[in-house]
Amino acid sequence: MTGSKTRETSPPNIFLVIADDQTWRDSGCYGHPDVHTPHIDKLAGEGMRFARCFTSTAMCAPTRQQLYTGLFPVRNGAYPNHSRVYDDTRSLVHDLKELGYRTGLVGKRHFAPLDSFPFEFLDEEKQFEGRKVRGSIAEFVQRDPGQPYFLVYASHQPHRPWKEGDPSQYDPDELTLHPGMIDTPETREALQRYYAEITYLDWEVGQCMERAESAESAQNTLFLYTSEQGMQLPFAKWTCYDLGLHTALVARWRKVIQPGSVAHAMVQYVDFLPTLVEAAGGLPREGLDGRSFLGVLLGDTDRHHDAVYGVHTNYGIHDGLPYPVRSIRTETHKYIWNLNHEGEYRNVMITQDREGFYRSWEEKAKTDPAAKRRMDQYLHRPEEELYNVREDPYELNNVAGKPEHKELVRDLRAKLEEWMKKQGDLGMETELNALSRRRSG
Repeated sequence: MTGSKTRETSPPNIFLVIADDQTWRDSGCYGHPDVHTPHIDKLAGEGMRFARCFTSTAMCAPTRQQLYTGLFPVRNGAYPNHSRVYDDTRSLVHDLKELGYRTGLVGKRHFAPLDSFPFEFLDEEKQFEGRKVRGSIAEFVQRDPGQPYFLVYASHQPHRPWKEGDPSQYDPDELTLHPGMIDTPETREALQRYYAEITYLDWEVGQCMERAESAESAQNTLFLYTSEQGMQLPFAKWTCYDLGLHTALVARWRKVIQPGSVAHAMVQYVDFLPTLVEAAGGLPREGLDGRSFLGVLLGDTDRHHDAVYGVHTNYGIHDGLPYPVRSIRTETHKYIWNLNHEGEYRNVMITQDREGFYRSWEEKAKTDPAAKRRMDQYLHRPEEELYNVREDPYELNNVAGKPEHKELVRDLRAKLEEWMKKQGDLGMETELNALSRRRSG
């Protein structure tokens, strides 16, 4: 089906499920050998799995607010965590309401002010089959068959602390650790609980799929699942590495999206707003940072962005010096600029290691040279990092200093600085202004 034919049909329902701190690789359909995710895998078999989707910030509030506004974090004002967009910022909620949609949200919000995100907030005391969930989904999707809906199910899983699910289904000694992890018993026990909570999230996804099917207009529903940013282990959340910024995205739209298809186009969370508006039959507003990838969903193209961007600020989130990080990623390479490389990198996981896995990394680094090198890579970074993400997907080998990459580093740095200028991003000055963007109350 072509894009023009799609727009001639009635506007689809849109059901979006957002995980909370799930690394993009951590589901069966993305090739993880251990994690049980039958519902997410089923969704991928019935729709399209995106191989290259990205958020620009690996923290919850900036990630969600860029998705809803179509604007990158510094430009919309929500670039530190627990932040808010500038007053009078419009969101996807406004756009879809103007197109005749009911708009609802179940679960995690992590945005402000509410005027910019005027969802109908569903009752969090309702349950799926006697188990606590975050909203009365069936009532919402069945309420008015003649009116399309936009519903977000924002799960709280698998965000720390990992308490949901059944850890006994995972044997810590049998888990597969990727090459960037330091192997300790505490790390394996943390992954055991984290994977159990992903399986619980997968159950929630399955329940949402069932509720979407209960609507009279179920066949005309664009159902999406995305994993948000990476988990709370080193080199993932709170970084600009791929384990932080790369995100899973699966989309199903019967008779429109080819079942079992894989998209390799590079898309970002800021692209969601214009994509969903166009899918709903509207024209995206001018002035957005994102642009529609509806053509990718329809199978008309497998190209979108040539590069995607990352921005991280930690100022005001914990005690410590500012440590702004910016990045640009192409299909083959990632360039990272550490603006305060002379300082020591810090984040909440380091200062609040409740599970003890980070401390176990520190202890092992005292006697294990390989562990020490990995810890030094995390805490003490050079000004510039460059990784061949095609050959080095876990970004273990920084090649920025090699003479043969000098021209590539110069080119990517120039493109990154040009993007920052367009965003009004002044680097360290923007970082030091982060406290003014924190959400009050």
